[in-house]
Amino acid sequence: MSLIQEKVTQAVEILNEKDIDLWLTFVRETSGVRDPALNLVLGPGDLTWLSALMITSFNQRVAVVGSLEAEAVRRVGVYDEIISYDTGFRQPFLETISRLNPAKIAVNFSFNNVHADGLTHSMFLLLTQYFKNTPYADHLVTSETLISALRGRKTSTEIDYLRHAVQITHEIFQETFSSIKVGMSEKEIAAMMQQLMKAKKVGSAWSPENNPAVNSGPDSQAGHSGPTDIQVQAGHLLHFDFGVKYQEMCSDIQRMAYVLRPGEKEAPAEVRRGFATIRAAIENLRAALKPGVKGLDMDTIARRTVMDAGYPEYMYATGHQLGRVAHDGGTLLGPLWEKYDEDPLGLVEVGNVFTIEPGLPIPGYGYIGLEEDVVVTGHGAEYLGAPQKELVLLRG
Repeated sequence: MSLIQEKVTQAVEILNEKDIDLWLTFVRETSGVRDPALNLVLGPGDLTWLSALMITSFNQRVAVVGSLEAEAVRRVGVYDEIISYDTGFRQPFLETISRLNPAKIAVNFSFNNVHADGLTHSMFLLLTQYFKNTPYADHLVTSETLISALRGRKTSTEIDYLRHAVQITHEIFQETFSSIKVGMSEKEIAAMMQQLMKAKKVGSAWSPENNPAVNSGPDSQAGHSGPTDIQVQAGHLLHFDFGVKYQEMCSDIQRMAYVLRPGEKEAPAEVRRGFATIRAAIENLRAALKPGVKGLDMDTIARRTVMDAGYPEYMYATGHQLGRVAHDGGTLLGPLWEKYDEDPLGLVEVGNVFTIEPGLPIPGYGYIGLEEDVVVTGHGAEYLGAPQKELVLLRG
C-alpha cells in the first residue's frame, strides 16, 4: 500500500470519528495555488481544470476531474470512481454530490491550521454559487479537525521515514563537526552541510537560504535567518538549526558545540550550566508528553525549567508538530499568545511527532538551543534519534 493510500484509508476512519460525511478538496490550476491537503489525497501531481476530490465516511472515493487528467488520477490508485468532463464541471459535480447526499461536507478552510486552509476565497464563492438552491448550501463545515488529525497521526511508514530523516541529519552533523576549523565562516559551514545533503540525496526541510542556520558567537542572531560572514573563533558557542527531507518527511534538529580557547579542557561553567538547563527542559517535557495532555501544559513545563533557573523567557513556542513540512500544523506546544491563537489548547495524540526546542542566551558566548524530535506513543514519548546530551567540544 502506498503512503497516499495509507493516508486516505486513515482519512475514512477520521471522517467517521469526527461525524463528517464527506471531505471535499476543491481546486483548480494547482501549479499556481496548491492546496496543502493535495499531497495527502493526490500526491505531488497537479490538476488544471476545476476538480473535486471526494472521500466519504462510507469509503467512497470519487474524483471529478478534467478528461486530460483522468488517467493520471487513476494511476494514483486511490479513487474507485473517476468522473471526467470536457466542457463543464458543474453538472457532473452536482450530480455526484446529490448521489452521495452528505449531511456534512468538510472543505479546506481554517482559522487555526494553515495546512487546512487551502480553499481560496474565490473558490469558496464558486462552491457556494454551485450549491445555491440545493440542499447542500448550509452543509459546509471546516476540515480543520480532520486534516489536523490526518497530518498529526503519523502512520508507521511515516514514522519510519522520519526516523531515517533524523538519522541522516545526525550523520551530517557528525561529519560537519569533524571538519569545522577556526576561521571558517557561517556561510562556509552551511555550504559544506548543503553539499553533504546532496551527497546523501536528501532535500531541504525548509528554504535552503536558511537551512542550515549557523550561529557562531555572541554577535550572530539566532532565528529564521541565514548564515553570515561571521567567522568561528575560540570561545564561541556554535549553534545549528538544520533539517532534511526524506521521502516527503522532514527532520528538524538543533545542535550545539563550543570552541575551546587555548588551555581549556572544557567549556566555561556558565556555558555548561546553560546547556544543562536546556537539556533538563527538554527531558522534563518529554517525560510528561503523552496522549491527552494539552500543548499549553507541555510548553509550561519546559518554559518554567528555563525561567526558574534564572534565564530570560524565550519568545517562541517550545515545540511544533513535524512531518511533511517542518511546521506541520495542529496542536502546538506553546503559550497562549495571540499569534498562536488556539493551537496550544489542542490535545496530544498517539502518532504525533513534535520538536522540543527551548533556548537561552549566554552573554559573551552566544546562543544555546537544542532541538529534539520525538514521537508520541500510547505510553509516552520517545526520541526519534539519539538526543544530544553533551556539548560538542571543538579545538581552537
